[in-house]
Amino acid sequence: MKFGVVVFPGSNCDHDAYYAVTRNLGQQADFVWHDSENLSQLDAVILPGGFSYGDHLRCGAIARFSPVMKAVKKFADAGGLVAGICNGFQILTEAQILPGALIRNQGMRFICKTVGLETATSASAFTNRLKEGQVIQVPIAHGEGCYTAEAQVLDELEAEDRVVFRYVENPNGSLRDIAGILSAGRNVMGMMPHPERVADPLMPGTDGLAVFESIVSAYASLSR
Repeated sequence: MKFGVVVFPGSNCDHDAYYAVTRNLGQQADFVWHDSENLSQLDAVILPGGFSYGDHLRCGAIARFSPVMKAVKKFADAGGLVAGICNGFQILTEAQILPGALIRNQGMRFICKTVGLETATSASAFTNRLKEGQVIQVPIAHGEGCYTAEAQVLDELEAEDRVVFRYVENPNGSLRDIAGILSAGRNVMGMMPHPERVADPLMPGTDGLAVFESIVSAYASLSR
């Protein structure tokens, strides 16, 4: 399986994601620059965390206009697997590939700590290696991680089983404790916590590895 890790000016978790899928999973990966327009050679795409374009205007607001995002939308529309982590989640909402928005944390402060995440569904390409209700420990590092959306959108996400993770103890005020969601087609995921930072035995834990293992497992099922 071949992953593409998108690199925007200001990305800083791209190498972490690359390491997770190559060294910890033994899969192939390429860095994809923000002006790339063709993702056809890839099997999955990761939009990593960081501060794309310095978070000018607001997080993800400029990155959404990068040429690569047209390619990401085309890739996703064709059923390709896309994972947006932290800033990647923000970019996906700005590009309207995922619903809702990420706004300033309720306490108006940047938060950097490990939090408990409850797996809200295991019926996804990103959580199939986890059990519903299973709690994993994953770090967060964001100033604009409060997920918000209209009540109708929140109801749809819950009714369609498209909430992937919820915070055990909500650190940022996200509505309904939402930490990650799926697209309507279930092939695009956005999550604020950083699974790539807990995917190696040398790190404080390996709970995040299950997210990447799930992607590989889902791709294997699609390829049969």
